[in-house]
Amino acid sequence: MKQTSLALVALTLSATVVIAHGGVKNPAVMARMDGMSAIADNMKVLGGMAKGAVAFDAAKANEAAGVIAVEAARIPVLFQVEETDPKSEAKPEIWGDFGDFVAKANTLETAADGLSGSIQSADDLAAGMKSLGQSCQSCHETYRIKK
Repeated sequence: MKQTSLALVALTLSATVVIAHGGVKNPAVMARMDGMSAIADNMKVLGGMAKGAVAFDAAKANEAAGVIAVEAARIPVLFQVEETDPKSEAKPEIWGDFGDFVAKANTLETAADGLSGSIQSADDLAAGMKSLGQSCQSCHETYRIKK
C-alpha cells in the first residue's frame, strides 16, 4: 500500500514538473528548474504548516527541510556552466558574480540542514522559516527573472 502511495506521489510530481516546465529544450536548464521546483514544493509544505493552513507534522517538516538542504547543495553544480533557454528564469548575473551566487546557495543549505532533524514543534518550524525565507528571497532578488 505504501509503495502504491509513493508511486502515485512520484507520478503526480512528475506530471506537475512537466506542465510547469513545458517547452524547456535545454536539459541542463531543465535539471536546474527541477531542483528549484523541489525546493519550492518543500517550502510550500513548511509554509503551510507554519501558517497553520496544514496540520503540523514534525516528520514531514523535517523531511521537507532535508530535501531543501540536499537541493540547495546541488545548486552550485547545476548552475556552474552558463546554460540558456528561453524558458529559463536564471539571470546572467549568476555567472557574473558566481561566488556570491554560491554563497547564497550555501546559506540556504546551511539553514535548511540546521533545521532538518531539529523540528519538534510548530514553534521550531516558525523560528527556522525566517532564515529559509530570507535565503530564498536574497537570491531571487538578484538572480531570478520575474515572470
